[in-house]
Amino acid sequence: MNNKLSITNLILFIASLFFGCDGSVKEENKNNAAASAVSLRHVTREKYSIDTTESVITWKGSMLFDIDEEHVGYIHLSKGELMIENGQLMGGTAEIDMNSIEYKDKASKNTPVKHLKSPDYFDVEKFPVSTIAITNIESLRGHTIVKGDLTIKGVTQPVTFPARMEVQDGIVKANGRLIIDRTQWGIRYRSGKFYDNLADQAVSDNIELYMKIVARK
Repeated sequence: MNNKLSITNLILFIASLFFGCDGSVKEENKNNAAASAVSLRHVTREKYSIDTTESVITWKGSMLFDIDEEHVGYIHLSKGELMIENGQLMGGTAEIDMNSIEYKDKASKNTPVKHLKSPDYFDVEKFPVSTIAITNIESLRGHTIVKGDLTIKGVTQPVTFPARMEVQDGIVKANGRLIIDRTQWGIRYRSGKFYDNLADQAVSDNIELYMKIVARK
C-alpha cells in the first residue's frame, strides 16, 4: 500500500515538473517574441534631421481682385526632424523661423517685409516661431497625404496637404503644397470677410506655401 502511494506521488511530482516547465517555456518564448517585435519596430523607425541650409518654404500671396499683383518670397526652417519607417514617412516636426521672411526680389528695397512682420500679419516680435507637427500619414493614388497641426501666432489649426517623397542613401527629399486661409490664424488685415468697402485694396485670404524639405540621418 505504501509502495503504491509512493509511486503515485512520484508520478504526480514528475508530471507537475513537466507541465510547469512547459508553461514557463511557453511564457518565456511569448515574452521574447514580444520583445523582439518591439525591438524590430524600434530599429526600423529612424530619425532624419532636417537640413535647414537646403530646406525652404516658398510663400505666395496676392491682392484679392488683382492676381497679377503677386507677392512671392521665402521663409526658412530653424530645425526639425522626420521619422521614417521602411522608407515611408511616419511623422515629424519642424520649427519655422518667422524672422527669416524675405521677398524673392531681394534687390528691391521697397518690399513690405516689415509690414509682414508687424502685428497686421505675423507679429514676429511676439511670435518669432511657427511650428508644424505631423499627426497622420495616408497614401492616395501614389501620393502621400500629410495631416498635421500648424501653429502660427499661437493659434493651432489642422491642415492637410499632398506631398511627394523619396528616401535614398540616407537622404529624404520631400515636396509639398499647402494653401491656408490666413484668417483662421487671426490674420485679418484687409480681409473681405471682416472689412467692408475695401474695393481693390482687399488682400486675398489664401496664402500658398510650397515646401522643399531635405533631411539626413
